[in-house]
Formats: sequence, C-alpha cells, structure tokens
Amino acid sequence: MSVKRALPSPITILMIVIVIASLATWLIPAGQYNRLSYQDNHFVYTTSSGDSVLPATKQTLDSLRIRISLEKFQSGAIRKPVSVPGTYHSLPKNGQGFIRTLQAPLKGIYDTIDIILFVLVIGGFMNVFHESGAMVRGLTSLSHNMKGRESWLIIILTFLFSFAGASYGMAEEALVFYPVMVPLFLAAGYDLLVPVAVIFAGTQLGTLSSFTNPFSTIIASNAAGVNWSDGLYGRILMFLVSTGLTIWYIVRYANKVKKDPSASIVLRIDGEVRSPYESISTQETEVPPLGIRTQLLLLLFLFTFLVMIGGVVWFEWWLLEMSALFLGSSILVALLLRMKEKTYITQFIKGAEGLLSVAFIIGVARGVTVILNEGQISDSILFYSSKLVGGMPPALFIVILLLLYMVFTLFISSSSGMAVLTMPIMGALAIMVNVPGREIVNSYLFGMGIMGFMTPTGLILPSLALVNVSLKAWWRFIFPLLLILLALCSIFLVTGLYL
Repeated sequence: MSVKRALPSPITILMIVIVIASLATWLIPAGQYNRLSYQDNHFVYTTSSGDSVLPATKQTLDSLRIRISLEKFQSGAIRKPVSVPGTYHSLPKNGQGFIRTLQAPLKGIYDTIDIILFVLVIGGFMNVFHESGAMVRGLTSLSHNMKGRESWLIIILTFLFSFAGASYGMAEEALVFYPVMVPLFLAAGYDLLVPVAVIFAGTQLGTLSSFTNPFSTIIASNAAGVNWSDGLYGRILMFLVSTGLTIWYIVRYANKVKKDPSASIVLRIDGEVRSPYESISTQETEVPPLGIRTQLLLLLFLFTFLVMIGGVVWFEWWLLEMSALFLGSSILVALLLRMKEKTYITQFIKGAEGLLSVAFIIGVARGVTVILNEGQISDSILFYSSKLVGGMPPALFIVILLLLYMVFTLFISSSSGMAVLTMPIMGALAIMVNVPGREIVNSYLFGMGIMGFMTPTGLILPSLALVNVSLKAWWRFIFPLLLILLALCSIFLVTGLYL
C-alpha cells in the first residue's frame, strides 16, 4: 500500500509557521510591556528607553501594581522578567525579513540546545542498552505475563504519565519511553498511535490538570498574586476526571484496533508505516527465564528513571543533570557488558544519530517564538486580547480567556514563559471583572493543556517523529477527545466562579 500524507514533514510545517509569524510582524502593530526582574537583591526595571535599578521592596511592587509577593522573587520562584500591568506602549514596526526568518530556526536551536543535548544523550543511552539484548528479553517476558490484560497496561501507564505531568511537570523526559513502549504495544496487537496516546497524551494531560507542577501551576499562581494551593482540590478533581476520560478513550480505540486492524487510523491515513523501534521484537514461542545479568541491566534501566524523577522532584534537577545521569548510566551498561571502548562510542553515536531529526524539530519549533519576540508582537497579541475580554460578564470572560490561551499556545509553548508573560496582566484584569484568581490560573492551564495536544510548536511533532506517524493521523485520533475536554474545562471554569 502506498503511503499518502496530506501534510508535509514536521520541519516543513514548522518553517511554514515561522514564515506566517514573520508575515504577522508586518501586519500586527509592534509593542511591549515594561519588564521587572530580580537581580542581586534589587529590581531591574526595563523600559524601551533602558534599564533602571529599583529597591527590592513591597512598596516597589505595589507602585507597579504587581501582585506577586517579594518573597517569590527572593526565593527564585520567579526567575524570568514579568510584565508590568498598564505599561504597554507602541514601538516602531520591526517586520522580520528574509534573513531574520532564515535565522529563526537556527536561533531556536541555540535557545533549546539543552533540550537537544538531552534528547541526543537519551538516544545514545537507549542504543547502548539495546545492544545488551536485555530490552528484548524484558519486553518479551512482560508481554507474555500481560497476555490478555493489555488494557490494564494502558490504564496504569496513562495514569502514571498523567500523574507525573500534573505533579512535577514531566514533558521532554517522556521521550525516553518510546523505545520501550512501541514494541510492547505493537506486540499486544495495537497500532503506533497507542504508545503516543499513552505517553504524550498522558504527560500533556498533566499540563491541563496540573495541581503541583512548579513550571505551570505554582509559577502562574505566583505571577497572578494568588496562593497556588487556592483551588488545589478542584484541580485534583479535574485530574481524576480528565485522566479517567482519556484512559477510557484510549482503551476504547486500542481494543477496537486489536479486534479489527483495518480500523487503525494510522493504516487508513499513513498506510503501512513502521517505527524505528518496531524491529525490537517481543514475539517468541518460548519465554526463557531472565538471567542475573539481564536482571541487573533491567534494574539499572529502572533505577536510572527513578533517579531522574527523584532528582527533578526533590533536588531541582533539570536537563544538564538528567543528561549527565543518562550518560553515566550508558557507561555503566557498557561496563556490565564488558563492551569495548570503540564499540561503545560507535553505538552511542549511532543512537544519537537516530534522534537527530527529533532534536532539529525541537529547535525549529522554538524559532516561532524567536520571530514573535524579535518582531515585538508577542506583547501586542496579549494587549489586544486583554482589551477584547476586559468588559465581559465573568462567565463569558473566563470561557473566552480559555480560548485565548489556546490561541496563545500556538505561539508560546513554554508554560513558565506563558505564565510570567501573561499572568501579571490577566491577574490585574481579573480584579476588574470580579473573577477569582484561581480561575485565571485554571483558564491558563486548561487552554495550554488542550492546545498542547495539537500545536506544532510543542512536543507532539518530536513524539510523532519517534514513531513515524503523521500529524494528520494524530489530529484525526485526538480531536473528539479534545472536544470532550474543552466542554469539561468550560463547565469547570464557570462552576468555579460560584464556589
């Protein structure tokens, strides 16, 4: 069967988005809010005319109508410059031309080099580990033991990924699980959409229903001037309901495909495609017992991920520390296997090469934000959007704000970046329209969470590239679920106004 894709490749899609963003810099008026940042026990107030130093006091924050407590700046909870309400001002048009447009994806790669390095190191680690054969033997044993109970595997793993996203913000880290999950779910009779749904949809759902995620809920609440625990129980309820709905949706599709392979959306849209990890077979007539060395390797593999999660949650690890962890684990694997130095280097580089396209996608996606920032229209989009919703009734305001955050996510995929850019403005606006601050934070979470399932500037394109599935197939699969989640989130927001 010939493969027919109605959509171009992921990098081409992103380049088209960059070109559209460049055109927008010629059409949308340029403008900017003043910024306030904390440096060396004082504030730096940035305007179009330059920087000035202000005392790090509550009086300074009050005079600028910033509702964030001084302690949040001093503790490092707010690290990025925040927008100062009421300071938007027009700037000379700064349309991005051909050279700037061409440079944008390269600048995006510069900006995301830490994420890119993390992805490449993961590729090296996974390939070195695959050389041991422990993965095949472990997956074969797991597939055999879960025979007839594969639905429970989907339920448990989706819940765990969603919990990881909602509790501490798992996102890029989840990319390491595809080489493990793809052969496992294929062996169970599912298609390539199922591992994407379990891993990506699970972690993305955590963004939507985040209750303690420091990179979204906590930093957004701080920037809006509200206590992050305000609305905690409601967000836990949203986590349980939305995760339950998503698990039902995935299991329903997976069982449908298992019963009738022709019902696969991947087969209907992309044809008979193969994932790079499909060659890791888990089909064997007999399942031999796992040897001591295999068990040690699998324990090392599991321990690596547990250390990564523990480091992020308790020791504030980020990409550098996680990259070092996987590099160190790959060396331990090589020592256990008594692998020769040249063989280790060859396998590590080969694994990194396998994820090079994913690394480029991540970098090019950041190029969209680069264009908007250099064209000085990011703040303009926020300013005109806030004016649009400023005089609305609370119920209509909060639902429109949810939709606006969905639009914003097309341009700004970073949850922390979105929080510090928009929350000071929206938090001040909420007081004017009598909307609780917690619901402003919820509208931000829900909007980013829903659109994050689809936006090319997020992690969906790298995820799909890992399994060789088209964006069109993913959209066809996820769109009905997004309509359900949108209705659920709207009801939750409106109800929250009266609680």
